[in-house]
Amino acid sequence: MRLAVVSSDGENVDLHLGKGKTVYVYDYGDELTFVEKRDVEISQDSKHQGGKVIKACNDCDVLIAVQYGFKSKIKAEDAGIKLVMDEGPIDEVLQRYIDHYNFMNN
Repeated sequence: MRLAVVSSDGENVDLHLGKGKTVYVYDYGDELTFVEKRDVEISQDSKHQGGKVIKACNDCDVLIAVQYGFKSKIKAEDAGIKLVMDEGPIDEVLQRYIDHYNFMNN
């Protein structure tokens, strides 16, 4: 499973999806592995830019941000990406999601 988080500093999930200039990608199999940092061209003055972040994460299964809008939810569903709202340190956010995922699949 490939997970992506929206972060301004690489340490915390702390941005709205549409403000996500940087996305950090991880793979989860037997363990969690950092894959890469991806930069997204976001204009500070424009609204509704979640689609750009979703497009940058087209190979991901899950995308985690502090918040996202209705249009982004639809675009993510169309792309086969599950959007999740959470915030806090990246390692804690990812562990919460993995724990939930494992619980729901057992």
